Amino acid sequence: MSQAPEGQVADAVKGNWVDSYAPAWTRPYLRLSRADRPIGTWLLFIPCIWGTLLAALADGNARLWDLWIIAGCGIGAFLMRGAGCTWNDITDRDFDAKVARTKSRPIPSGQVTVRGAVMWMVLQALIAFGILLSYSVQTIAVGMTSLIFVAIYPFAKRFTWWPQVFLGLAFNWGALLAWTAHSGSLGWPAVGLYLAGIAWTLFYDTIYAHQDTEDDALIGVKSTARLFGDQTPAWLRRFLVITVTMMTVSVIAAGLNASPLALAFALIGPWAMGWHLMWQLGRFNPDDKASLTPLFQSNRDAGLIPVLFFAAALAV
Repeated sequence: MSQAPEGQVADAVKGNWVDSYAPAWTRPYLRLSRADRPIGTWLLFIPCIWGTLLAALADGNARLWDLWIIAGCGIGAFLMRGAGCTWNDITDRDFDAKVARTKSRPIPSGQVTVRGAVMWMVLQALIAFGILLSYSVQTIAVGMTSLIFVAIYPFAKRFTWWPQVFLGLAFNWGALLAWTAHSGSLGWPAVGLYLAGIAWTLFYDTIYAHQDTEDDALIGVKSTARLFGDQTPAWLRRFLVITVTMMTVSVIAAGLNASPLALAFALIGPWAMGWHLMWQLGRFNPDDKASLTPLFQSNRDAGLIPVLFFAAALAV
């Protein structure tokens, strides 16, 4: 049996590029940014793509600039997810040291000092800010506002049973930002898309939080997983319905001036995503901890399903 790389985080995918190929001195910092677990970057990035494509559908004007909106958001998602995770690990370092799944993270395991983590967080945030400056003043203002929720989220599990709401507020902000980057101002369809994303986050992060319910109970950390308990499937079903409904409303509002065929293609997106969430719901078993991470990670594919249909709507 091959030996795990030194410092590997317990819930990282074995053989990931950070542990396998990154220079040894960079690994603790890349692990701090969750670069060895890219699912979070995808979940932050996908709402940006939704917002860009639906904004283009709304005004019927897809253009080359949209490629930079998507690319810039992708790079920004990687950087801001890294900065956010670093901030989360700084604030949670004492909690993480008491939880089996997280005690191997860079700060509690001693790979990175708190001072080093702060410097790394600032560096990532500054580079992301440089990308944000390439967009309009309105977009910059929208992007800066998201920092409120990024700052609050690590503390939410200390004062509310619904910390996943704060994660959703932060993680889906890209839908508002990308819409504004394309259109020059916010629109109601973007707000509907944002609400759909928040409900989706409640769905997938409740599944994720079920991994740590026992440890969270011992150390007093709150979560929707602990709050819902045996009623989790019923709550997941509610979040699924809200996700599909709000995205459908958003698509209809954005596609009022589109051709019937384009609108029909776009409407398939939320419903096809809903079927994927139903598939996840059917396989959700909180007692099988090993199955929860792959189920959570499958939300990358769930979120990309609407992207395919929104892009097809623009192509017809």
